[in-house]
Parts: sequence; structure tokens; C-alpha cells
Amino acid sequence: MSSKIAKGSAIIMAGNFIFRIGGYVYRFIMAMLLGPASYGILTTTLQFQGIFQVLAAGGIPPAIAKYISEYTALDDNALARQTIYTSLKIMIFLGLLSTLIIVFWVAPWMANDFFNKPEALIPLQAVGLITPFSVIVGGFRGAFQGVYKMEYILYTRAVEQICMILFATALVIIGFSVVGAVFGSAIAFAASAIVSVFIFKKYMYKYIPKPENDVKFSIKDELKLGKKIIWFSIPVIITALAEMGIFAISTFVLARFLEARWVGYFGAADPISRFPLIISSSIATTILPATSAAFARKNYTQLGKYISQSYRYSLLIIIPMCIAIFLFSKPILELVYFTNLDYSTGATALGILAIGMGFYSMFAISSGIIQGIGNPRIPMYILAGGAILSLVLNWILVPIWGIEGASIATTIACFVLMLPIVFLSFKLTKSKFPVKFFLKTLFSGILMGIIILLLPNTVSGLIYGFIICPIAFLIFLILTKTFSTEDLDVISSYSTKFGPLSKIIIKIMNIIKKFYNK
Repeated sequence: MSSKIAKGSAIIMAGNFIFRIGGYVYRFIMAMLLGPASYGILTTTLQFQGIFQVLAAGGIPPAIAKYISEYTALDDNALARQTIYTSLKIMIFLGLLSTLIIVFWVAPWMANDFFNKPEALIPLQAVGLITPFSVIVGGFRGAFQGVYKMEYILYTRAVEQICMILFATALVIIGFSVVGAVFGSAIAFAASAIVSVFIFKKYMYKYIPKPENDVKFSIKDELKLGKKIIWFSIPVIITALAEMGIFAISTFVLARFLEARWVGYFGAADPISRFPLIISSSIATTILPATSAAFARKNYTQLGKYISQSYRYSLLIIIPMCIAIFLFSKPILELVYFTNLDYSTGATALGILAIGMGFYSMFAISSGIIQGIGNPRIPMYILAGGAILSLVLNWILVPIWGIEGASIATTIACFVLMLPIVFLSFKLTKSKFPVKFFLKTLFSGILMGIIILLLPNTVSGLIYGFIICPIAFLIFLILTKTFSTEDLDVISSYSTKFGPLSKIIIKIMNIIKKFYNK
């Protein structure tokens, strides 16, 4: 079982990284092809699409994974298979219902009354085409997760993302603009649904065999099972919606008060600001099962070590990354959107958002820890409160400061989210926050930031900084003795694996150790 968890976590981590990059590629291509105003409409549509995908799925995929895992462990394959069929029935019903609600009620109201942007009507209505396919995909992914076949999830995601990029790009180039981008997503989810059905029919019988005796479930049995699935899914969907709200609320409020091009500038900055989340989401994925195992064994020494390492390793990357994005925001946007320099208008918003994503990264890691020790509702409550705070702050600040106001509102909300959950993660696990490590890392990051300020705030300066800053940051970490002797021993153990550079690295490590021993 432990090897399954380790393998599954590794696959999902790699997949999350690859597909997050793929998501960025999609957004960047759309931003360059559509221009700020149309991309603003697409940004609003994408947030709308994400929320309705969650609503249509009803939080059921994790429930499918949970109960399939339980029933197969008990050799009750009939109930495991029925979990999939009953869940799919519920999800297809929710998907079709969502389509009707989107097309005939929500999309017209949002486009014409809330956003006051009639041009957004058809793209928002087109989201209704996506939900039926997305819920089917979500259901089968839950089944794949339940039998620990994470690679099947990656296959369906790969098909989805590749088709999305290809078809959306082609339809936009042909001239279908934002509607083409949304139709591209619909085609992608349809293709992913077909692949999901194919994988399930061809391979899943190995992991959930069909019972020898044909077991029939009555309507009463299905209703009982459906109630069980829905009851489990309620906190899941609340958490998912609250998390999406942290990011979607700013876009919706901007679309309400500002022209579409400003939403486009904000939408161009937002995905870049989320780069630190690649680190935190990966660490959160691995820390959850690790803390769960240590906590179950009541091995608080090991638990404290896992928690300390997760924060230390994340801070080492997230702090300099956030500082660099904050100070280099303008040339980053100029480099990424080199075909349309108008997007650099969102530079200040990007800088502020980057700091907010640093706070949210700490929340994500702490959330993984708290979930790992059996308290999944705590992050849900904090996220729900953070979403409400984000809405209030955005509604106040966006009319005053525009996209910068939205960035400030999101950053404040993320900071408020971070404080209680970091505190609780250490209190509940009886461990200590690495205060000295944090202060020394932050100090080294600030010194690195001073070097960035001395460089030209241009694309060439960004390239110089990309070379100079990591080296400078590492030197500052060494001079402030941020690393422990244990950290140095771990680094030294890998120094022999760099081929011709190994001798040089070993000499450098010996010099550093002598410096530490003084």
C-alpha cells in the first residue's frame, strides 16, 4: 500500500507540474491571439466555467475514489462497481441541469445585468456545452483514483489539455474569437470523456472485477448509496468552491466595474503570479500521506521533522521567487507577452499578486498537514471565510484602484487565510515553526532584492537577474548560516553525482562546512 501511495503521489506531482505549465501555455496563446479586451471576456468565462464544473460534478469524484477504495479492499466488487454507476447517474443529471441553468438563466443574467457586457453572453452560454462532458470525465477520474491508477488520470488530462490548446488555437485563428476558445474547451472535454470510457471498459475490469453472481441493486439500494455519496461530497464541494472563490471573485468584480481590457490585463498577470503554487501544491500532495502516517503512529518526533522540512524547503524557493516576480513584474510581462506589450499595464497587479500567492502557498502546505492529521473541515471553514473577505475587499477596492485594488484585496485575503492555519498546523501537531530559518531566509531574499533593484528593470535586466540572483541568494544563505549541518550533509551526499563537476562541488562543500564550524 505504501508503494502505491508513493507512486501515486509522484505521478500526480509530476502531472500537476506539467499540466500547470500546459495551462499557462493555453492562457498565454489565447492572450496573444485575442488581445486584452477579448482576453478579458475569456478570463471571466474561464472562471465561470471552473465554478460550474465544480457545481456540476457536485464534489462527487473524491467520494467515488473513497468508496471504491473501501469496497475493493473488502472484496465487495459489486458495490464498488455500483458506486461508479450510481455516481455517474447523479453527475450526468447535475451536468445536464447545469447546462440548462447556464444557457437560459445564469449566463444571460451575468452578461447583461451583472457584468453589463452583452458580448460575454454567447461565451458564457457556451460553457453549458462543457459541463456534461466534464462531469463524465470527473466521475471516471474518481474511479481511477480509487484503484490507485493515477496514470489513467494523467492520460485523460493529457488528451484534454492537448486538444484544448490545439482546437482553441485553431478556432481563434479561423476567426471565432472567444467563442472559439470556449468551443475548443468543449471539444477537449468531449475527447477526454471518450478516452475515459475507453480506458474504463478496456482496463478497469482488472481492478474491479465483475462479480460472478449478477448482483442487482434496487432503486431503494441506489438511493441509499446515492445519499451516502452526496453526504460525503458536501464538504468537498464547499471547499472547492471557496478555494475557487479566492481567485475568481477578483475577476468577477473587475468585470462588473471595469472595461473588459482591464480584466484582460489582470488575467494576463494572474497565472504568472501563481508560479509559487507549483511548489506548494507539490509539497502539500506529499506531506499529507506522510503526516497522516506519522500522526497515526503517534510518532511526534518524525511528524515534527516532516512539518519542519516541508516549510523549510518551500520557503527556500517561494520567498526568492515571490520577491523576484514582485520586482521584475514589468519585464516578465514584456517577455511573456512580447507580441502585445499592452499587457505590461498589469505589472503592478502582478507584483502585488505574487506576494499574495506566497501567503497562499503557506496556506496550501498547512492545509495538507491539517488534512493529514484528520481535520479536513478546518481548511474548509478558513477558505469559506477567506472567500467572503475577498468579496468584501474587492467590492470596496476595485472601484477605487482598479486591478491593483483587486490584487491588494486578494493578497490581504490570502494573508488572513494563512495566519490561522499555519498557527493551527503547529499547535495541533505539537511542533515548532522554524522561526530562525524563516527570518534568515527572508533576510537573504531581501538582500537578493536589493541586487535586483540595482539591475535595469528591463528584459535584459531580467535575464541578468535570472543568472545572478540564484547565486547571490545561495551565498547570502551560506553567510547567514541558514542551513543546518544536516542540510549540508544531505547536499554533500549528492555531490558525487554531478560527473566532472563533482570534485569542484565537494571542495566548495568542504569550504562551507569549515565556515560553519568557525
